[in-house]
Amino acid sequence: MLNNIFDAHAHYDDKWFDEDRDSLLSSMPEKGVGFIVNASVDLATAHTAIGYAQRYPFVYACAGIHPENLEGLADDYLEQLTELLKHPRVVALGEIGLDYHWDIEKPLQQRVFEEQLQLSKELDVPVVIHDREAHGDTMELLRKYRPKGLMHCFSGSVEMLKEVMKLGMYISLGGTVTFKNARVPVEVAAAVPLDRLLLETDSPYLSPVPNRGKRNDSSNIAYTASRIAEIRGMGIQELIDVTTENAKRMYGIK
Repeated sequence: MLNNIFDAHAHYDDKWFDEDRDSLLSSMPEKGVGFIVNASVDLATAHTAIGYAQRYPFVYACAGIHPENLEGLADDYLEQLTELLKHPRVVALGEIGLDYHWDIEKPLQQRVFEEQLQLSKELDVPVVIHDREAHGDTMELLRKYRPKGLMHCFSGSVEMLKEVMKLGMYISLGGTVTFKNARVPVEVAAAVPLDRLLLETDSPYLSPVPNRGKRNDSSNIAYTASRIAEIRGMGIQELIDVTTENAKRMYGIK
């Protein structure tokens, strides 16, 4: 059985886990999962993620404001994030970024993203970046602030990957690399420097083949790792071990 799996990005606060969250998370170590980082999308889910991290020794939390969660944003949200990021189980500011798929005011998205990038620099914490159909503006702000951190569920091209690598950031890949017509994710999986690659699920979303369309969880990283190892011509456990060390280094987990 595979072991030492690090799921670099998940959302166990999602309602899809309401019926069996505790039993599912409790089962992860026996399924070979050694580390999970639960991302947040707003202040409430940041508190929830910290609760999971306090309950399960293999779970860590992020705190950040997602671009889809800007309605009713508290005026003092940066002060609240600053306090959350002091918690010893919080390992990054995230997920933050831009999402142009939905009709959400772009200047507002950009302002909140930029404010959080500034905060990450002030506090010297890594960021977890969400970038959906906003590659140009995302990269412009990343080049401006040059944060340390992760492009989660990377959806860009090999050319964009090279730009991200120049900034010293990491990328994580998930279930899309296993999809039948996944040309660009396969090219990226082959091209990314091995010391900059992380694995993620984005649970409960983006389940890999053969579970595509079903609820995702951290144990499914085995399928993603198998496909990437095949693409790169290396052993699955070897890939898992390297990506786990990368994730621990990036998140500052001993």
